[in-house]
Amino acid sequence: MKLGVALGWHSLAWEDLLDLVRRAESAGFAAVYVDGDVSMLGSRREQDVLDGWTVTTALLARTQRIQVASIRLVHHWNAARLAQAGATAERIAPGRLRLFVSIGDRPEDRRFGLALPPVPERIAWLDETLDAVRALWRGETVTRAGSFVRLDGALVRPIPPPGALPIEVGARGRSLLRVVARHAAVWNVNLPPITARVARAADWLAGACADIGREPAEIRRSQWIFTRVQTRADAAGALAEFRRLNPWFSDLPDAEVAPALVVGDVACCRERLAEITSELSLDLPVLDLSGADAETARRNLAAVPPGGLRAV
Repeated sequence: MKLGVALGWHSLAWEDLLDLVRRAESAGFAAVYVDGDVSMLGSRREQDVLDGWTVTTALLARTQRIQVASIRLVHHWNAARLAQAGATAERIAPGRLRLFVSIGDRPEDRRFGLALPPVPERIAWLDETLDAVRALWRGETVTRAGSFVRLDGALVRPIPPPGALPIEVGARGRSLLRVVARHAAVWNVNLPPITARVARAADWLAGACADIGREPAEIRRSQWIFTRVQTRADAAGALAEFRRLNPWFSDLPDAEVAPALVVGDVACCRERLAEITSELSLDLPVLDLSGADAETARRNLAAVPPGGLRAV
């Protein structure tokens, strides 16, 4: 069974991050997600905030097989520059960049002079951006005069091989799922693994696909699953940690979130990860170790290797 791992929230020094990614690669993890586009943290202002694209390219250069992803947020990028950066990474490390994108929500970005318009506008911006990116990757000379994307004869070389750079979009709401339907090869399910909520989002995605004549089954699924392998399970502590690290899920009640966290001994965590993968039809379950310190992350990587999970 394929398994990814997420190492984020600027909790790791570069040296520890590199060590953990190399360990994940040696253990057989298919992909690693690291911190993506961010200007600065709202708290812990002395903490290192490493640029996500720089870290991604450095990790691609210092590993051999594992895919590397970090989220690209639409308001951080010009569409043609995003297409050019992705095509360049594909040329250097074929098949190893996961181009993961979404709309972002951090108000701190305004401190860097980045525009952060309302959510509906950011969704429209992402839609325009991905339309242009895909055209550029087809080798077209692209002119756009949209509300957010303005290009005048833009051209990107090299052209990635067809299908070489699948787009992964993080989404859970109806409007953003329409962007998934139009442009994504992978739906990054931006929810905890709560069966009823994922099913509702999947229904919205299916409806959006029907509107444009696309088969929902064409779109693969990845999902981060908050996991802490512990000798003595501390469910309350894990829930508090999840809440601290994921403020964007504040609308979800504890009664739904708590059972969606994978917390317990090795056997319990392995079994639960396999169950969630089957229940939610995941192509890539992602072990979410975001916020964990280096030693905790090492223990979890060693405890839940991909080869130790059995599909159910």
